[in-house]
Amino acid sequence: MTDWSPSSWRDKPAVQIPQYPDMDALTTVERELASKPPLVFAGEARRLKRQLAEVTAGRAFLLQGGDCAESFKEFSADSVRDTFRVMLQMAVVLTFAAAKPIVKVGRIAGQFTKPRSAPTETRDGVELPSYRGDSVNEMGFDADSRVPDPRRLLRAYDQSAATLNLIRAFASGGYADLNNVHQWTLEFVSGSPASDRYGELAGRISEALAFMRACGVTGEGARSLESVDFYTSHEALHLPFEEALTRREAATGDWLATSAHMIWIGERTRQPDGAHVEFARGVLNPVGVKVGPTTTIDQLLPVIDRINPQNEAGRLVLISRMGAKKVGDCLPGLVRAVEREGRTVVWSCDPMHGNTVKTDSGYKTRDFESILSELERFMEAVRGEGAYPGGVHFEMTGSDVTECVGGARAVTEADLSSRYHTHCDPRLNADQALDMAFRIAESMKASRRSSADAA
Repeated sequence: MTDWSPSSWRDKPAVQIPQYPDMDALTTVERELASKPPLVFAGEARRLKRQLAEVTAGRAFLLQGGDCAESFKEFSADSVRDTFRVMLQMAVVLTFAAAKPIVKVGRIAGQFTKPRSAPTETRDGVELPSYRGDSVNEMGFDADSRVPDPRRLLRAYDQSAATLNLIRAFASGGYADLNNVHQWTLEFVSGSPASDRYGELAGRISEALAFMRACGVTGEGARSLESVDFYTSHEALHLPFEEALTRREAATGDWLATSAHMIWIGERTRQPDGAHVEFARGVLNPVGVKVGPTTTIDQLLPVIDRINPQNEAGRLVLISRMGAKKVGDCLPGLVRAVEREGRTVVWSCDPMHGNTVKTDSGYKTRDFESILSELERFMEAVRGEGAYPGGVHFEMTGSDVTECVGGARAVTEADLSSRYHTHCDPRLNADQALDMAFRIAESMKASRRSSADAA
């Protein structure tokens, strides 16, 4: 790709890039980041791409989830472990229901920068720059906190490196043993108000594991029973940071965004001739693109072709985020056109962003049933156009927060103030995330039965 370089995005229109008062300080930080070791490696990104290619063929399913915005203050080994644990539990439930491998991708180890609908916010007549994530500025509503500070990018890098070290240890050091993961899920089911509903599926998984043990299939002889592939992702919003961490593979000459295994482009930054699409088209990583309710096929096809001109399977994930009330009307035409044009993509659903509401008490929240409704309508819409609904994308945490309402334990609007800890948007807590996995599993089982009956 002779017309691309890690810096060619600088010649394109750029939006959502923080405005630093001291550009020389930013340049110094970029040079320091460019000298640091990569966070991920080309072989890992290629392995993820191969697994996503299996999703495009309908032979696997993508589970992507994690924090809305990672925090410097709340970072700990326990918080990383708890989110990783819930992702594993969700994956086991979905694997059994779908009878397919689950590709596990965290919104973690790099999700520190957020797009904003306005460059400033006003409170009680005071106008200040918007909070753009811990890698840019601070949440506190005062002038000093809201000044973008490039040194925060170095802290984001360091925390991402520490997070990846933990994830790699958890994924390969025995913590991810399938029997351990299922035991945690059994404990969740036994304490859930929906235990009667979820108990049958959990029991069938127990029987399958017991059968495998009786046949001598254990972690000692099968690596996949005691370790997992787990990948990282984030929105590649802060392009100076991304450029500084882009490296060229000596053996192939390919460029890799070493900040994460997978990057994605948001609804606000997917202009075909814009800086973010320009950056993403040149790296070998799998790339996601958010697709909102106002997206037209004339807008979407140029983005697809810019990022994936070779129509490579596993290269591109289209992440629908339309809202439960709009997905049924807005998505089918896009799926129909993309399929008609022969573009190879993963169709995934982010049911969080289109279902955000603000309560009378001022809290942003999302309702469990609205999230589930969008997922179900997404799957119906994609299947209805002859394509494969291949993934889900959640903002979630392993912590016991109260940010989204509903779920089997029925978090109410009155509960929101008790443990509302998010730095940006409301997240599913651990129980709600597992509730969601069981509900998706029910839909997957019904789809498998329908396919079997049709055959």
